[in-house]
Amino acid sequence: MRDDLPPLDGAAGPTVMRNRRSPWDVRGDLRRRSALALAVAGFVLPLAVWILVSLNGWADPVFLPPPWQVLAQLGEWYRDGDLLGDVIVSIGRVLGGFCVAALVAVPLGVLVGTYAPVRAFLEPLTEFTRYLPAVAFIPLIMLWVGIEESAKIAVIWVGVFFQMLLLVAADVARVPDAPIEAARTMGATNEEIIKYVLIPAARPAILTTLRGAMCLAWTYLVVAELVAANSGLGYAILKAQRFLQTDKIFAGILLIGLVGLLTDQAFRWLHKRCFPWHHLRG
Repeated sequence: MRDDLPPLDGAAGPTVMRNRRSPWDVRGDLRRRSALALAVAGFVLPLAVWILVSLNGWADPVFLPPPWQVLAQLGEWYRDGDLLGDVIVSIGRVLGGFCVAALVAVPLGVLVGTYAPVRAFLEPLTEFTRYLPAVAFIPLIMLWVGIEESAKIAVIWVGVFFQMLLLVAADVARVPDAPIEAARTMGATNEEIIKYVLIPAARPAILTTLRGAMCLAWTYLVVAELVAANSGLGYAILKAQRFLQTDKIFAGILLIGLVGLLTDQAFRWLHKRCFPWHHLRG
């Protein structure tokens, strides 16, 4: 046994301590309990400030209603029987616009990220179109589609589709060349490379893109419910604005944020279940 080697038992401890990164280092480590505590504090602190402002009367309740007034409005909204219906209707519209956009944008994005002629043909037009505000399409959507549920779904589709298409194309384009060249060397056809190399390699990034697109779909909900709606969270917010019911506006906004957060966490859970190796810590 060599005398210059450190003892095995003594070497393991200091090495682990040296390799543990501080939370304040770039991409440092943070214990799960600490992360949870900070996340809770991130919600509690704004709520505490809101309560403090309300208790001291620093803001007119017409412009900033106290939290207990917002909770009372939520209870009244629920007792009227409209709350659950509005939530379900809004979720249906968001999911409808998102799913229709994904069904078209994902395969088209794969083609744009794979084939140079398709990219040259579609990418400039898509880059231009994604900067057009979705609300500007409402008169055309009402003219082309009508004022039924399909119009609300179409507004969300317009707001989500072009961003989703470009991001999916970028996810596919980021797949390294090495596995593609290896598959080509082994005689794989273009279709086989897409099916067995590009899509499996890009799937984790594509699911992350879909998660971001779902967030974007929720932000277009109020815009979508401008189109002759008589139900939904966005419609309730717009109706409350006409009667200066600020507490109901706050209640609707918080509900949209809560439902959006739940869908976001569902996507995060799905990503961990489908691609657990992406969440391993080194």
